[in-house]
Amino acid sequence: MWTHESGYVLDPAHARLDLDRVTAWLTQTYWARGRSFDEVKRSVDNSAGYGLYAPDSEQVGFFRVVTDRTTFAWLCDVFIDPAHRGKGLSLWALEHVRDDVLSTGVYRILLATSDAHGIYEKLGFTPHPEPEKWMELTTRKIGRS
Repeated sequence: MWTHESGYVLDPAHARLDLDRVTAWLTQTYWARGRSFDEVKRSVDNSAGYGLYAPDSEQVGFFRVVTDRTTFAWLCDVFIDPAHRGKGLSLWALEHVRDDVLSTGVYRILLATSDAHGIYEKLGFTPHPEPEKWMELTTRKIGRS
């Protein structure tokens, strides 16, 4: 658990997560539109999840990482409630999430974003040097152009 100078807390405890709130947030996004509560719960149960909490303990953010905790991780489902944006919390929280994942020995973290490249670049992320090697199989068309 990590505490920001303003009193916000980033906590990796799954038991503390408000999955109803997380589901409501994620279904507002371009990448998780249509995801059901059960799908959110199963995804959290099978991933590393981090909640961001305001000083009054209200959950105001969520970060999920799919990982084998050995070699690979995929950073996904990054969301901060709009009322709590603009305070530097996303960069602060993502630094801790990144470092926590890297501390397990993982040496590759991937992510996909359509609008937050600047934040991730500050954390050391770069465009993949060999995108021609990566492929995808998907049955979901939500969020596709």
